[in-house]
Amino acid sequence: MERRLFFLINMAQRKMFRYVDSECETQLGFSVTQVAAMLFIARNEGGLQKELGAALGLNKPAVTGLCSRMEQNGLIERRPCQQDGRASRLYLSPQGKAVLPKVMPLLTRMNAMLAADFSEQELDVVVRFLSRVMDNFE
Repeated sequence: MERRLFFLINMAQRKMFRYVDSECETQLGFSVTQVAAMLFIARNEGGLQKELGAALGLNKPAVTGLCSRMEQNGLIERRPCQQDGRASRLYLSPQGKAVLPKVMPLLTRMNAMLAADFSEQELDVVVRFLSRVMDNFE
């Protein structure tokens, strides 16, 4: 079995992202990045646009473009920040809120696909490994 962990993690992430992005587009009509943004905004209603960028690992131009597309798609509303007129606060629109219940079954199915054929003990090791990877590369 291949033990080049960096290579394997990178390739697995790419393939998984492409697959999930395709599923999100097909089933929801939005990219996986837009879905991730909606989930973040739902948990952080009224949060700053730069906080969304930090959470998704996007630079300022990318998050600006993402928010513009989402606003055009009717998923979010951007409102000026009262404390800083240069900043924008993000809110889900009614249409964005209507998409959220459709997201959870898709995420449940994706998690089930990832966990298939693994025992609980094996999944514990995978979770511990991936958590350590994230901690080590902060």
